[in-house]
Amino acid sequence: MDTVEGVQQAQIDSPAAHDPDGVDVTSWVSVCPRGLWAVQKTLTLSGSHQKVSNSGEGLSSANKPRLGSLCRVRVCVTDQAETSPSVKEDETKRGVPLDFPEATVLQRQLDSVLQIPLGEWTTFRLGEGHCDVTEVCVEAMRAGETCQIRLIPANGVDTWHSRPTEEVRATVELQAFTPGKESWQMSPGEKWEWVRSHKERGGQRFRSGDLWGASDSYSRALKLVITLLGCEADRQEQQIDEQSTAASEDPPCAPTVHQVQSMKAELHSNLSLCQLKLKQPARAKENAAKATRLEPGGAKAWYRLGQACQMVNELEEARLAFRELLKLQPESAAATKALKEITSRERETNAQLGQRLSKMFN
Repeated sequence: MDTVEGVQQAQIDSPAAHDPDGVDVTSWVSVCPRGLWAVQKTLTLSGSHQKVSNSGEGLSSANKPRLGSLCRVRVCVTDQAETSPSVKEDETKRGVPLDFPEATVLQRQLDSVLQIPLGEWTTFRLGEGHCDVTEVCVEAMRAGETCQIRLIPANGVDTWHSRPTEEVRATVELQAFTPGKESWQMSPGEKWEWVRSHKERGGQRFRSGDLWGASDSYSRALKLVITLLGCEADRQEQQIDEQSTAASEDPPCAPTVHQVQSMKAELHSNLSLCQLKLKQPARAKENAAKATRLEPGGAKAWYRLGQACQMVNELEEARLAFRELLKLQPESAAATKALKEITSRERETNAQLGQRLSKMFN
């Protein structure tokens, strides 16, 4: 999977063996606007599972939420790292109706680790990547279960404020959820809609300064778009001209092979830009190079490849990248300036090397 380091929310430890009390512990690294955070989850199994219904369709509580599921959750912080509204006792006993409302409109908060209103029931759509930590938690939960989480900055420092930060402890309750789909159950058109949504969300996050969130969105899009590059996409391209214009209630149209390739190249290029700004030049180089191979005419990707090569001191590769950019954009002042900087750095390096050799032989 092509992704920024730590952005793909993956488990770093397999679930520990269940203890006699029915509790297991899982760990992973998750993305927050303030950087990468290590999360440890302790799942408490509940005996009061509910059945979930959506438009009359029954879903056993033995199942778990999937992509697109509406999840009804409540998150309460249990320490002083973040404050949460008090929850009245009678509210905790009332439960949550199974007649789901629309997903709550959530605003991305750059100074918050937990991207969800605290202490109140909230409905979000699984897979959108808005409240990253909570989503990963509920993916492994059943209706009626509660888990406790402990979050610590992955490098011991809150990267948003550049200072040591205390850990955050919270509880996550999953009251109910609607049916969703595994990625292999989705049609190419449905996957394409998710890909476009993630790409748009990534652009919004980048413009707001949420670089980690933007990287996560582009990575989520890439994870889906690579599944569209097989035979299924080829068949869809052959059929696309035979399809009439879809009505609003019809399933979304599948992309052509050209659209998929172009999207994949753009996502790699955008992810490379995020990694450059996050000071991850090796990964930025890797993604920019993939973008240039997929779409050799992409000027931005060549420029980002040149920048990444400069940052890792691979000056000859950087020179080649900027020359390719000049072929596409002969008037590019940025490429011309970069080539002059490379020549200057090489002269300086050669001069320093000459001085060292002179001292050795004298």
